[in-house]
Amino acid sequence: IESHPTLHSNTSLSTFAMSLSSVILSCPSFHFLFYEFSFASVLCKVPLLFVLLYFFVCSLDVLSSAFQLSGGRVAGDIFQENAILSNPVAGLVVGLLVTVLVQSSSTSTSIIVSLVSSGLLDVQSAIPIIMGSNIGTSVTNTIVALMQAGEREEFERAFAGATVHDCFNWLSVLVLLPLEAASGLLKNLSKTVVDILQLSTGEAPQLLKVLTEPLTQMIIQLDQSVITAIAMGDQSVRNNSLVKQWCQIKVLKFPLLIFFSKCMQFFNFQLYYIFLCPASGRHIFVDCALSDLAIGLILLACSLLVLCSCLILLVKLLNSLLRGQLASVINKVINTDFPYPFTWLTGYLALLVGACMTFLVQSSSVFTSAITPLIGIGVISIERAYALTLGSNLGTTTTATLAALASPGDKLAAATQVALCHFFFNLLGILLWYPIPTTRLPIRMACALGNCTARYRWFAVLYLLVCFLLLPSLAFALSMAGWKVMTGIGVPVIIGMMAVVALNMLQARRPDCLPLRLQNWDFLPLWMTSLQPLDNLITRVTLWCGQGRGKYFSNYDKKQLSVLGIMTLIYRFIFPVPEILFVIHL
Repeated sequence: IESHPTLHSNTSLSTFAMSLSSVILSCPSFHFLFYEFSFASVLCKVPLLFVLLYFFVCSLDVLSSAFQLSGGRVAGDIFQENAILSNPVAGLVVGLLVTVLVQSSSTSTSIIVSLVSSGLLDVQSAIPIIMGSNIGTSVTNTIVALMQAGEREEFERAFAGATVHDCFNWLSVLVLLPLEAASGLLKNLSKTVVDILQLSTGEAPQLLKVLTEPLTQMIIQLDQSVITAIAMGDQSVRNNSLVKQWCQIKVLKFPLLIFFSKCMQFFNFQLYYIFLCPASGRHIFVDCALSDLAIGLILLACSLLVLCSCLILLVKLLNSLLRGQLASVINKVINTDFPYPFTWLTGYLALLVGACMTFLVQSSSVFTSAITPLIGIGVISIERAYALTLGSNLGTTTTATLAALASPGDKLAAATQVALCHFFFNLLGILLWYPIPTTRLPIRMACALGNCTARYRWFAVLYLLVCFLLLPSLAFALSMAGWKVMTGIGVPVIIGMMAVVALNMLQARRPDCLPLRLQNWDFLPLWMTSLQPLDNLITRVTLWCGQGRGKYFSNYDKKQLSVLGIMTLIYRFIFPVPEILFVIHL
């Protein structure tokens, strides 16, 4: 081209290149090859997507086992305090903390069912614990949302989609817990249904676990009966390990007397019988000398590593698959409403889909954690995610009800009543916060949390600590101090919060009705109306901590460091691992 006189100039060269490219692109063979390449790429990515999803679900299962090994005994000990559990607020906090400890609402619910069935806990006291376990199970997808902190917009959507579950559960508890304490609504309703139904024992279905158990049981197997026995006060199992043993040897000796009549001699023999449990109990930590806590911490680190890696790869893979025309098509299919006048049916169909999918995977945590990346990349809208999450809440109660039907005949009624209380709690919550669009407060609350987290990313960690640790602990302490103390402190706080909400609504809609001083919050100190002072403090702390580890913080300026999260600092100081796993990128 350079030797050609008419193509020597840059203009002629660019014109020639554009003409050549148009000729190539117009060639049918090129289109066929490009289509074949794209189709082959999709064919390779789809199986990889299912493989990553499989390991993602397995890592959640192992993560639950790790939390049970680390805090299962503490959870069992907590359930022994009947004096505490008789307090509704304390019972709510116990259910929340135990579910956060074991990372499984199914485990905490099964313990509650066992306590009720054995008569150690009445149904009235079990209902607040069920409500608390419903809140505690929503922490998993909130943690999963933290893994999308690399992109600001994705993080905003993912965190909003995850916290909509938290907001729904907290609002439902704020309404239904006082109502239950005053009238016993859930107890009486579930009792009526149990009396009407002709119950018969059966066996709970095993659907997704049929696929995941072959891998997870090779890693770790737990003896769930130990936690239940500790909760029921059985001191004989306190020193038993939660790790299921593959080989339990029992040697039985039987004396055998042989008599010979002619010589009148006696011979004594000892017969030994050795019993071994089956080979299906083999796993990595069988006959391990480590303690349950050490094994739990090892599994916790490994499962979190696999979980984060799978989630990062899933998001990257979904971004590569769901883009362009395919993304728009999927977005329209999932988020488009039915034509008028059946528009209102779309949300209820999504609710039914969420219930069915959760029934199939037998875990609301797995389902809500799986859709969180899809919310982050924009495939599922927050409104549609809200309906799917509510359906997931119903689906997980259906699984618990079927599991209760597997109880023995003498324990069937009590176990089913507790499971039905869980079902009616979520059903009444849906009736409160979904049918009327103006009552869908969880969506607006979650969007506000998402906006705040997108601006101050450390707020996500602060939210987890406050909502799932500090506030429950404070409520527990106030409830144990007595109703007078709790009422004297709690009522003014609630009234103050309601006044702030009402004032915010008036400032946004009818500011002319308010005095000039109350039309905005400028009369208050900045730290009471903005997170910026706290953000500045965290910036100074990160800069001070980064002076000794300059190689880690050299790529960030002061403005960027202000949005690095607290958890990022902990990981970067303690675990010098590749940044792609634990660092929040901007």
